[in-house]
Amino acid sequence: MNEMITIDCNEIRNWNTFHDVFAKQLGFPEFYGRNMNAWIDCMTSIDTPEDGLTSVHCATGSVFTIALTNVKDFRARDRELYDAIVECSSFVNYRRIEIGEPPVLVLSFQSST
Repeated sequence: MNEMITIDCNEIRNWNTFHDVFAKQLGFPEFYGRNMNAWIDCMTSIDTPEDGLTSVHCATGSVFTIALTNVKDFRARDRELYDAIVECSSFVNYRRIEIGEPPVLVLSFQSST
C-alpha cells in the first residue's frame, strides 16, 4: 500500500490539468466527475480499496500524504487551485471526523523538487 504520492505542481496549469494529474497519480475511476465534489469523494475513500475510487491506498487508521512540489510557484500562479487543494483536503478530514472516522489526508509542501 502506498501511503504517499508526489504531485509536481508545475504539471498543474488549470482545472483540466489539475484533474488529469490527480486522476492519473491516484488512479481515479473512469467515471470520475472531474470536479471538487468528486475529488473529495475519491480522497475520502483513500483507505477503503473496496470502494474502487482510487488505485492507491493507505492502511485503515493511517494517513495518506500528498507531497506537493514546486508549491510556492504554483500558489503564486494559481491561488484558486492552490486553495482548492488545501480546503478540500481539510474537508475530507472534517467529513471523516464527523462520521467518527480518523482523518486520512496530510499535505506536504516543497518549494522546489
